[in-house]
Amino acid sequence: MLPDSNSSVSAEVSEFLLNCFVRSPKWQLWLPLPLSFLFLLAMGANATLLITIRLEASLHEPMYYLLSLLSLLDMVLCLTVIPKVLAIFWFDLRSISFFACFLQMFIMNNFLPMESCTFLAMAYDRYVAICKPLHYPSIITDRFVAKAIAFILIRNTFLTAPIPILSARLHYCGKNIIENCICANLSVSKLSCDKVALNKIYQLIVAWTLLGSDLVLIILSYTFILRAVLRLKAKGAAGKALSTCGSHFILILFFSTILLVFVFTHMAKKKVSPDIPILLNILHHVIPAALNPIVYGVRTQEIKQGIWKLLRRGG
Repeated sequence: MLPDSNSSVSAEVSEFLLNCFVRSPKWQLWLPLPLSFLFLLAMGANATLLITIRLEASLHEPMYYLLSLLSLLDMVLCLTVIPKVLAIFWFDLRSISFFACFLQMFIMNNFLPMESCTFLAMAYDRYVAICKPLHYPSIITDRFVAKAIAFILIRNTFLTAPIPILSARLHYCGKNIIENCICANLSVSKLSCDKVALNKIYQLIVAWTLLGSDLVLIILSYTFILRAVLRLKAKGAAGKALSTCGSHFILILFFSTILLVFVFTHMAKKKVSPDIPILLNILHHVIPAALNPIVYGVRTQEIKQGIWKLLRRGG
């Protein structure tokens, strides 16, 4: 039997209870259906994109390898967060084991900056393609992609792993009700009987360092791209160049806009319901994942042709 949140028992907690939208119970009535739809859309669209890139030889290029990495990250983040949230909504399965909670925390804290870093690699790919087209084949190679992926994995795992480790090492001595739909670091660590200042400071520093630096470099890349495009004098060249970057830019907007709204809402938490940041955090794990492959499928001719070939094979 799980210890009550108000209990004075000092036994170690082995499970947590996710208390989801208790201040906004009506959300649990209308949110499950659209969330289920977005989840299925994200899984199906990303799986289709990955299979298309895998089977279509013309898509075996560095740009599409990076897009495949983005799709994999999206799918893992979705599978880590959304099924548990839906289980709470549909079946009231609120309990989560100690290990599963911190595993979820690790994946969320690790894969989100990985996505940001992948967008940075994609922005650099477009920068070289537009600003240094003659050198593109020698710079953006399969070896470059392998190094970029290794950097993305090592940088983010090394810097974000201490977040769940610091939280897991805390002493949880009775309170086990997490006021969240997911095992967010701050929501979990505040249940501890220990001081959590180090945990909060480290997460804040890492989040702003990784996501902030990536966003600044992405903005710089697209600034240089825009300057280069405006200098193009050939008829239609500027439009074609902007079109090749449009899909990337839209994906970055999906990722950064929801994230920034979540951050500012969280900072203004005294003026908004505490459930709003929780909702935005959940949506940030599913909306970009659902829309990213659709944007590429619609805007990229090579991917559209690959999907049609895949569908004809299946038919």
